[in-house]
Order: sequence, then C-alpha cells, then structure tokens
Amino acid sequence: MSNGPAGHEAGYAVRPHPETGIGTPLRTFLPTSDGVSVDSVYNPGPVVYDPVNSRTDDVSRSSSRDLVFVVAHGFTGDVDRPHIRRVAAALARHGAVVTFSFRGHGRSGGRSTVGDREVLDLAAAVDWARGLGHTRLVTVGFSMGGSVVLRHAALHPGAADAVISVSAPARWYYRGTAPMRRLHWMVTRPEGRLVGRYGFRTRIHSRDWDPVPLSPVEAVPAIAPTPLLIVHGDRDGYFPLDHPRMLAAAAGDHGELWVEPGMGHAEHAADAGLLARMGDWAVARAG
Repeated sequence: MSNGPAGHEAGYAVRPHPETGIGTPLRTFLPTSDGVSVDSVYNPGPVVYDPVNSRTDDVSRSSSRDLVFVVAHGFTGDVDRPHIRRVAAALARHGAVVTFSFRGHGRSGGRSTVGDREVLDLAAAVDWARGLGHTRLVTVGFSMGGSVVLRHAALHPGAADAVISVSAPARWYYRGTAPMRRLHWMVTRPEGRLVGRYGFRTRIHSRDWDPVPLSPVEAVPAIAPTPLLIVHGDRDGYFPLDHPRMLAAAAGDHGELWVEPGMGHAEHAADAGLLARMGDWAVARAG
C-alpha cells in the first residue's frame, strides 16, 4: 500500500528566528504501523535564547515540558500548503507544533483512504511528538483531519491530553451539499481520482472501506474524560450545523462547542483570532 518517498530529509537546528523567536523546524519521514512513510515537520515553537552566552537551548531542554500540538489537515491538504503553515505558525506561539501530510497527500507515501487508515498516520505523528519529550499534547484536526482526531482519541485513550476538531463531519457518506457531492465524485470515480492526483496532488485509494470505520459521532463518547473542543462555522459549505451539534450532543459534559459566526470551512476559514483562542483553550485544558 505504501509508495515510498523519493528521499529523506531532516534538519536539526533550533536557532530562533530573530523576529519571532521561534526555532527552525525539523523535517523527516515517519513510518506508520502499516508501512507508509509520512512526511512530517516539527516546529519547536518559542525556544529559550541566552544572549549572554550567545546560544539557544536545545529542544530536549527548552521544550521537554512544553505543550505540543499535532495538526491533522483536511482532504487535499499537505504539510507544505500555505494554509497549513499559517495554522502551524499561529499555534507555535502557544507551544511546539507537529504537522504532517496524510498518506496519499504531498510527499507522503501510500494512497488516501479519506479518513480510515489516516488514524495510523496521526498515531505516528503523536508518537514522534511524545518521543521528543513533550508531556502535554493536543491533537487539532480540520475537516477530514477533524474526523481523524476524534477517532484517534477514541481508539487510543490517553494518547492526547486534549482534542480540537474543526469543521468535522459527524457521519459518513454525507452528500447533502454540492461540495460534498463533488468530493464523493472525486473519491469514487476513476476520472475523479485522476483529478485528485493531478489537480490536487492527492492520490486516492480505489477500494471501498471494508469494514466501514467507526463514525465520528460514534467515536466521541469514548473520548471522555479527555477535554474536547468542537469548532464549526455557521457558513460551512460542506457540513451544516447539524453535524457539530450531533458531535456536541454525543460528547456530553466533556465536550465544548464553538459555533463561529461568519466562518466557512476548515483551515482556510480559521482566522488568526480563532486560532489564538484555540491555542489559549489548549493551554488551559491540556493538563
């Protein structure tokens, strides 16, 4: 199932940018449990700089107790897309950030299963973040990634200290809006998958789900007692408000719902103010 990357890149400098004080990212390919290589980036966030000795503390010392965000992008995104880098930069003001490209996206191997085996990609990124020494971890997912963080938290209790799901579906096979009908055409039709590959740099698996994975709304009750934030725009063109309301109802007292006035769908619609509030929420809730 894996189509390996052409090369393997990694960088290890953590000298802060002179204006932002945020360190230089690390980049590598992470192996998933089913053998797919996932292109991943670690931004250490604000690092400690000692001007007297003209040195920067390394990641293990300055960030070992910091919060780390693991960001799961939406369908057709990847780690190099400008909107993903914008989200990462905003969250990096609150802690370290791991971003990655789901299988079949960007330079990662494999083919997209549109939210099913992507849980293994997120698990690899979470394990990497923990291995870098972080004791507080928040998963943040957008659209397809929003469904993945919900299922990951249900299937891996305690792996995250808090979960933020933005613009996620509550149930599978939804075709009630024009954008979702176009997405289903892309995923299910050979000509659609060609458009995905050459138009969106997204390689999509041709097989149907078997078995059908746990749906987001079925996963949510199993997340408790981990704090959960559900974020959705009231102008989301993909999933109407019954989706976040179903998720919030399933979450009960351990979940919190933010319906954002005027917001559209996923990363593109998440403005700086919302990302800052999400970061503040994570800092307060993640242990």
